[in-house]
Amino acid sequence: MTPFRSGLAALLATLVLDQASKLWLYFGTDLVLTQPWRLAPFADFVVVWNRGVSYGLFQQEDGLGRWLLVGISLAAAIGLSVWMYRAGSRLLAVALGLIVGGALGNAIDRAAYGAVFDFVHLHAGTWSWYVFNVADAAIVAGVVGLILDSLRPAGRSPHADVAEDRTHPQA
Repeated sequence: MTPFRSGLAALLATLVLDQASKLWLYFGTDLVLTQPWRLAPFADFVVVWNRGVSYGLFQQEDGLGRWLLVGISLAAAIGLSVWMYRAGSRLLAVALGLIVGGALGNAIDRAAYGAVFDFVHLHAGTWSWYVFNVADAAIVAGVVGLILDSLRPAGRSPHADVAEDRTHPQA
């Protein structure tokens, strides 16, 4: 599988898992009425509508801010998709696919509902992490992938993953 196809698979898997989890939790359960749902001593499902960006920064209460954030998300998704198309390694393409899938998942929420539906809350004692969703987790994983890709030896051929596919076909 080429790097681009691997990235596209990561993008589509992220988008489907993100939207399916949000739609099921919001419309297919009574989470809104019975929250929080304790999953473990350190994790709950809750309903939080995030009108801002990461960590709830830059909260947008008006329509202009909402659509500005949708536009920025779409522009970023387009730019990162072009980079993914040109990626020479599977790791880079998958990392970009995760980020694009997450950005599109959150942009869909923002366009449809005016805010992003977040539902996973991690905590321990008095410590509390921000509430997030599948798209957010995919974006973080994608950024980790970008960092790992940047640490790869510079002398490695940019098409090494593609060449490996041709010399070592999978059974």
